[in-house]
Amino acid sequence: MFKKILLVLVVAVGGFLAFAATRPDTYHVERSTSIDAPAAVVFSQLENLKAWEAWSPWEKRDPAMKKTYEGPPLGVGAAYSWEGKESGAGKMTVTNSEAPRLLKLRLEFIKPFTATAAVEFKLASAGGKATGVTWAMDGTNNLMGKVFGIFMNMDQSVGGDFEKGLAGLKTVAEAEGEKQAAAAKAKAEADAAAAAVVRAEAEAATRAAMEAEAASKGKAKGKK
Repeated sequence: MFKKILLVLVVAVGGFLAFAATRPDTYHVERSTSIDAPAAVVFSQLENLKAWEAWSPWEKRDPAMKKTYEGPPLGVGAAYSWEGKESGAGKMTVTNSEAPRLLKLRLEFIKPFTATAAVEFKLASAGGKATGVTWAMDGTNNLMGKVFGIFMNMDQSVGGDFEKGLAGLKTVAEAEGEKQAAAAKAKAEADAAAAAVVRAEAEAATRAAMEAEAASKGKAKGKK
């Protein structure tokens, strides 16, 4: 009896794994949004991996996780590693940076499972000062990934995180855009005021010189 039960279990598991093996070999997750800020402002929140803390959904999910930064602060080679009870462990490395339009990263999952994915951010004009942002991730499914995919839809699961992340990015980038715009306006007004003072002083000096010259000529005529 026990052997029959074991045989049934083996057949069932084998059948399940055979079904899982028919699942797609790759996956693609993509979400987009429009941000009312210049591309350069949005890109600065992406290429600086330390800035992710302000908008990444995973940062909020596991605020106690340990973070380590490696390589240059910006550009190719900049890397970010994490480890936490809720978030597991992994590493993200910038592989291509074309400011302010394209950022590519290699995403490596270490715990609770090992996997690698390619992440890409594309930025494009969305009219006026708005910027369209597309966040995409591509990866391959090993057998474990295919089994996992039977129970959870990768697009819905990761896509939901992307949507939250883009919403956070929108909030942060638009606030930074307004801050920079206000600073630029204040500087322009200060420069204009300083230029007006210089012009006024120059005009006053010119008038004084002309008056002095006229007075000198008047004295000269009086002597004659």
